[in-house]
Amino acid sequence: MEGLNLKPGDRVKIEVNGNIISGTVMPRSAYEPPDAITLKLSNGYNIGVSLKGVKVLEVEEGGLNIPIEEGEGAEEIGNGPRVLILGTGGTIASRIDYRTGAVRPALSAKRLVEMIPELPNHATISVKTLMNELSENMRPAYWKQMALTVANAFMSGYEAVIIAHGTDTMHYTSAALSFALDGLPGPVVLVGSQRSSDRPSSDAYSNLLGAVLFSTKAKLSGVYVAMHGSTSDDVIAIHSGVRVRKLHTSRRDAFRSVNSRPVAHVNVNSLEVKAEATGEEKEGKLSVYPEFDDSAFLLKFYPGIRDSFIDAIVKEGVKAMILEGTGLGHVGRYVFERLNRFIKMGGFVGMTSQCIWGSVNMNVYETGRDLLSLGIVPLGDMLSEVALVKAMWGLGNGFDLHEIMPKNLRGELRERREVEA
Repeated sequence: MEGLNLKPGDRVKIEVNGNIISGTVMPRSAYEPPDAITLKLSNGYNIGVSLKGVKVLEVEEGGLNIPIEEGEGAEEIGNGPRVLILGTGGTIASRIDYRTGAVRPALSAKRLVEMIPELPNHATISVKTLMNELSENMRPAYWKQMALTVANAFMSGYEAVIIAHGTDTMHYTSAALSFALDGLPGPVVLVGSQRSSDRPSSDAYSNLLGAVLFSTKAKLSGVYVAMHGSTSDDVIAIHSGVRVRKLHTSRRDAFRSVNSRPVAHVNVNSLEVKAEATGEEKEGKLSVYPEFDDSAFLLKFYPGIRDSFIDAIVKEGVKAMILEGTGLGHVGRYVFERLNRFIKMGGFVGMTSQCIWGSVNMNVYETGRDLLSLGIVPLGDMLSEVALVKAMWGLGNGFDLHEIMPKNLRGELRERREVEA
């Protein structure tokens, strides 16, 4: 860039092989070729351009402004229902690391609120940064920390809690909080983004605004996930925390309600909230069951899986096993003996399906009936990730898995019904 007299933050118009390109010069990452330049286009995406043959047509000097992080704001700002925003990390609280060119967690909960100045028009906002972890680093201990923090917030008078979270494991956390928090007096809304918050194309703005609008207008309690309802930026879908799954790696509308409908849709342009279902509204005293035991295991069956793998899992001290079986809930006969042995040792085995939509039904085929005779418990249309979290939660809090796993507690298990994909 020195040869072209360009600095990070400059707005430039260049000509490359007869093509005119306009954009903002980005800092060079540690892994960027020395004979290339990176420009951020007006649509928010970056483009790499070889410096060979580049002709600079226009330069508007700028200077990349990377704000210095500040501490949390202790004061409440705004008017309306009291809402606590918890930051836990993830893409929604991330920005570009200009050393590597990758995205890393870097923004505080306070900074997120500052990016959306109209939030105080809809609620009295407080912020707290609980942790700063990408979602793949989440562990059951973090679920416990979140559950206790949320419970304390409601007992302190907050009417809603919004949790900024990474998207990759957000549906695990939403399930964990759904089970850990019973009798919630208000909504807990997990929200993430598919684009980091410092990008003009980020969906963090609309997702967070939608979460606040839902939490203050819908008058529902329970745990929910708020993410884009389509690839456009106008509608945010609100999903039940135990019926949602991330179904695409990068689309803005990556999250879908499975075997159910979204609870609500929020139009961030008109600021309207349209309830699609009654949600999981409850009355009564808030009860917290925050413990999780990681001695539960999720096993995906596949043709040719070695039955000895089951023994290896059992030797690690596993107490509960959630099977992702094929179709209506099947696994090969060559693993029956190992499963039977585990069950006779006191282990719990629950059956879910690898299919995204539909329900386990182990009474249709001979294989399913034989598995039932071994003591394997069918878990209906419960998502396998939700079943795993529920088993961890049940073990951690001393519940009988044979009693609670096939029982609907938070809307995670429903009667079979047809829902369009």
